[in-house]
Amino acid sequence: MKKTYHLCLSAGDEVMFRDQEDYNRGFNCFALALYKTGSTGLVESFMATHTHQVVQTSAPKDFMRHFRQSYSMYFNHKYQRRGKLGENMHFTMEIVGYHHMLAAMSYVLRNALHHGVVPIPYAYPHCSVNAIFSREMGKFHDEKLLARKFYPRYLGRRAEFPDNYRMSEHGLFLRETVLDIPQVENMFVTPRTFNYYMSRKSSEEWEAEQKKDANNVSPVNLSLIESGVNMQDIDRMLVFENGKSDYTKISDIELCTELDSVARTRYGRHSVYQLSEKEKQQIATELYHIRHIGEAQIRRCLAMGVRNRCDEFGLPDDTVVGKMGCFR
Repeated sequence: MKKTYHLCLSAGDEVMFRDQEDYNRGFNCFALALYKTGSTGLVESFMATHTHQVVQTSAPKDFMRHFRQSYSMYFNHKYQRRGKLGENMHFTMEIVGYHHMLAAMSYVLRNALHHGVVPIPYAYPHCSVNAIFSREMGKFHDEKLLARKFYPRYLGRRAEFPDNYRMSEHGLFLRETVLDIPQVENMFVTPRTFNYYMSRKSSEEWEAEQKKDANNVSPVNLSLIESGVNMQDIDRMLVFENGKSDYTKISDIELCTELDSVARTRYGRHSVYQLSEKEKQQIATELYHIRHIGEAQIRRCLAMGVRNRCDEFGLPDDTVVGKMGCFR
């Protein structure tokens, strides 16, 4: 019997999706896992370091196993990386009741807003927010479709998928053909209601509404929905909810794309994963002192991991020490 779950897979201090191709492949792997496990996808959001998904399935563990294995194989091959991608355990929360479902889907669709990436949810391309009530909300941009014979180029030769899946010319399955958008629209009822939930502020009133479901489960809030993500500051995310962030700063996808290019052109390496610790430190120092990019972003985009003690690197006494580690 299918139940509805919120699933979250986090990469911890590492970036899971380093460029546009990664985001596309991530969603495609998600779509293939839905088909392979007989599951139904409702909404999702792919962030640089983690992904949120609301899925109806009878086998959440199998679904997540298929998703992360297929994506990890692609990621490790592309960047010549080894080992499991993502934290050992993914976060699972069963969703029970109408108001519980509305809150869970809304928080997933607004995830980029809460991380300070965009000022409004509709500005983020790597989630399903713009697939819901798309025509009614004036989004008339039809994607050019890719011929079916070219699908394996973006999926792998052995991938199995249903006939109704359609792919854009950019190698991304169309969310409208993968997800159960009509069910999501029926939950929100009207475009106006959907737009209200996309702009609604987190509040105790919202949590109180969920108690009407009488489901004896904890109400969905920002803290609960993000509990599967490492190192999140909820108070800061509530500030971002008001659209107060520096949207001109370099994004993870921009920085990762740049750094992998630097690894190839300056050091002759395939990606940042082949750089030595010394080479990473050289790049990190430039980014920190010259371009004033934050330590946490530098470390995750360079796949450096968290370091709390400078002497682990044998760095000199004039090293600048911050909350996330140390740079010379």
